[in-house]
Amino acid sequence: MTALNIEILCKSFPAVGAAPSLLIYRDFHLSVEAGSFLCLLGPSGVGKTTLLNMVAGLDRDFEGHINFVDKAPAAVRLAYVFQSPRLLPWRTLLENLLLVLPPGEEAREEAHRLLQELGLAEAAEVYPERLSLGMQRRAALARAFAVKPDLLLMDEPFVSLDEPTADRLRDLLHRLLKRHPATVLFVTHDSREAIRLADRILLLEGPAPVRVRRDMTINLAEEERRSESQIEALRQQLLSC
Repeated sequence: MTALNIEILCKSFPAVGAAPSLLIYRDFHLSVEAGSFLCLLGPSGVGKTTLLNMVAGLDRDFEGHINFVDKAPAAVRLAYVFQSPRLLPWRTLLENLLLVLPPGEEAREEAHRLLQELGLAEAAEVYPERLSLGMQRRAALARAFAVKPDLLLMDEPFVSLDEPTADRLRDLLHRLLKRHPATVLFVTHDSREAIRLADRILLLEGPAPVRVRRDMTINLAEEERRSESQIEALRQQLLSC
């Protein structure tokens, strides 16, 4: 696990054609504690994915700093779960996991263990296109946890699933984090999902530049996270500011 400090002095997208440049972040500061589960909540297009991409190092075109506390950037094990599973279609599920692991029999055993843990053992030699979207998303989780991440970035990983399937995957994510702790930055536009999962929610709003409308700590026991009345009460509190 790792803590991080985020300081984005300026992030903008350049002008394209007749569209002017767009300022996304200005003087944005965020500290994330090690082992915390932070949800970035806000409408589509507000800049949530942009922030994840800057933290991941996929977008370096900004002014500011992202510092990992007590660890050099090269020492931080980082995993990113995208909106789409992004499994290589010409490789089996097992081969997709082995791509992120070092060579050798020990890695192969670890990949099999993770597939077993996520209920995918029988699909190890199956190609992604033959699996349901829910199974593909479980495989993406397995691949992320295969690297034993200190920091786990998740960009709406359960979007477009039916609610029962999405809720089973939320339960699965909680179980995985109990056995394999990590600091989590989780993007969603679903306030109920944020309350269901997070111990802290950052409610972002636009128009650009991004502003923090609410920074809210969630203190719910595991059984309370299944209570619709508890979730709705906190949701009303979160959105009432």
